[in-house]
Amino acid sequence: MSYLQKLDAIINDVIAPAAPATDRDAAFPRAAIRAMGEAVLLGLISAKEVGGLGFGLPEAAQFVERIGKACPSTAMVVCMHFSGTTVLEKFGAEQVRRDIAAGRHLTTLAWSDTGSRSHFWAPVGTARQDGDAVVIDGSKTMVTSALEADSYIWSTGPMGGEGVSTLWLVDSKTAGLSEPKFFDGMGLRGNRSSPLTATGARLPLSAMLGADGGAFDTMINTVLPVFATLIASCSIGLMEASLEASCAHVGGSKLEHLGSSLAELPTIRAYIARARIKADMARTLRDDTLAAMAAGRADTMLRVMEVKVCAAEAALEVTDVAMRVCGGAAFRKDVGVERYFRDSRAASIMAPTSDVLYDFIGKAVCGMPVFG
Repeated sequence: MSYLQKLDAIINDVIAPAAPATDRDAAFPRAAIRAMGEAVLLGLISAKEVGGLGFGLPEAAQFVERIGKACPSTAMVVCMHFSGTTVLEKFGAEQVRRDIAAGRHLTTLAWSDTGSRSHFWAPVGTARQDGDAVVIDGSKTMVTSALEADSYIWSTGPMGGEGVSTLWLVDSKTAGLSEPKFFDGMGLRGNRSSPLTATGARLPLSAMLGADGGAFDTMINTVLPVFATLIASCSIGLMEASLEASCAHVGGSKLEHLGSSLAELPTIRAYIARARIKADMARTLRDDTLAAMAAGRADTMLRVMEVKVCAAEAALEVTDVAMRVCGGAAFRKDVGVERYFRDSRAASIMAPTSDVLYDFIGKAVCGMPVFG
């Protein structure tokens, strides 16, 4: 059985049936994560040498898109897990890599500081050496899988004063970590994207991932391409779900006095057509972004920045169309579009936000230093 066949079985048996309750109750999708772990799918991009499946970003994108079509909350948990895994595959100890590959360990990113918000590459939290340990202090605005993941890839300013940031592997049970407020959001309600605070949290020096002060390159050149592509894939999946639900509704709803369905109205079809084009444009750019990475093209980073914006903004439009064409019925949960409408709001404001990326893209197109 292929990894996609295993995933589809989990989607059909676990993820999709639980999605309404995951949303309604803001419930972390533990059963789905457990099932994917037992099927060794959480090790999708882990190296074969540590027991992983050894796949790359194209397969991870397809994986997240499929989950996003059923439950965007679960897809976001997996997106952040794969993003964190990317760091650990490069810098992590063998044991944690083996645990991830075996499905025993869920990780996530903890990057956006309260003080620097969506400028995730410039944390204001601190790390200081205390004997043979490191003490970290700081607060993160939103951490997916907060208190649910086994570890966080946590960012602070550097200990030695050089560079912009340093990354640490922080066990989620480390003393000094706290969740100031439980996540009860409008959308992606099941991903437990809560704020986290570190107050005098002590780590071993070995928890440092990469060089002190050297995290900027890892964040931008290693993780951002993975995160941007995967969150775009989540948006693509939820657009597909919204379009399917919309077409089913307008095709099955009748204007009985006219003897016709809603789909027979040219205005309805025109809205659906525009939404279909937007979704297809996002998918095409996602696939071209993957092709750019594979070929090492000069426009790779431009595509990476574009794909998150394109998919996030397209999802806003597509789910808005879904609500529009389904009319008053769209407010009912059983029609199946309002949850995706709410979930789609997150990607555009998730760091780096669409507005920040528009600025970066504009700089790149104008030949200016992007982070200057």
